[in-house]
Amino acid sequence: MCAAVYVLSTVTGYVLTSALLMKCPNLLHRRKREPFLSRHISHRGGAGENLENTMAAFKHAVDLGTDMLELDCHLTKDEQVVVSHDASLQRASGINAHISDMTYAELPPYLCKLGVTFQRECFCEGGEDKRIPLLKDVFEAFPHTPVNIDIKVNDDRLIKKVSEMVVNYDRENLTVWGNASNKIVKKCYTENPRIPLLFSLFRVLQLLGLFYTGLLPFVPLKEQFLEIPMPSIITKIKGPDRLTRSQRLITWLADTLLMRKTLFQHLTARGIQVYIWVLNDEEDFQRAFDLGATGVMTDFPTRLKEFLDLNGISKPR
Repeated sequence: MCAAVYVLSTVTGYVLTSALLMKCPNLLHRRKREPFLSRHISHRGGAGENLENTMAAFKHAVDLGTDMLELDCHLTKDEQVVVSHDASLQRASGINAHISDMTYAELPPYLCKLGVTFQRECFCEGGEDKRIPLLKDVFEAFPHTPVNIDIKVNDDRLIKKVSEMVVNYDRENLTVWGNASNKIVKKCYTENPRIPLLFSLFRVLQLLGLFYTGLLPFVPLKEQFLEIPMPSIITKIKGPDRLTRSQRLITWLADTLLMRKTLFQHLTARGIQVYIWVLNDEEDFQRAFDLGATGVMTDFPTRLKEFLDLNGISKPR
């Protein structure tokens, strides 16, 4: 009887303490400093309105007033850091070669028409700017705009060069970097712990485990940005009729587990920003902000700006 009472009181105390710290995490953790806040994030510069990852796309997004540019980086044969999503040039340029096997001068331009990955049956036709830009071009053109950098390959040279460039352009407070790979994220943190960090996929899964066991409020977190997909958009991208029953079930389960308002509120109270990607219609914009997301990443920056303006969702100060 005494053992049962002891166990019950211990569990009750744990649950109550966890619930209190989930609601008020600053009782245990110092809130992280937020050098910038982003509501409006342009995915690859806005891949639905201009050719992805081009200077034209970035300029259009910045002119609209985007809070952040999201882009991807690779390293050329002559060790130039370029902005491109794919390691291969096949999809974007129609060339069967890899960026790492060519010098920057040898890189071909983008095709005139590219598919928009996160919008079903949608293509974007570009204008005159089809050049693959250098990362330094982006830093020089938009010195005051936060940039979200996806380090696409596990290459120590790439990580070091990006870090050096961030430091040289005085952008440690205007940059966030990382990748889904935990190995890459660890290397980024080791190379320069002053640049704000994204959660890797492994760390996202770990985060969910801590959240659902009630341990999250007790655990320190080094990352400053949680950048996650909204799983339900898969049905819009693929089409519900193209998904099997098991795929629909997995999508529903992932969405249910990941899209948790309590989790988002806890993280933002600790100074960790939550970005949801890649959303391209008003219904999903609304859902993300209703759940407490800090910002939304989109292929259509004009569409998101109009939504924010119409709904009075103010730009972070």
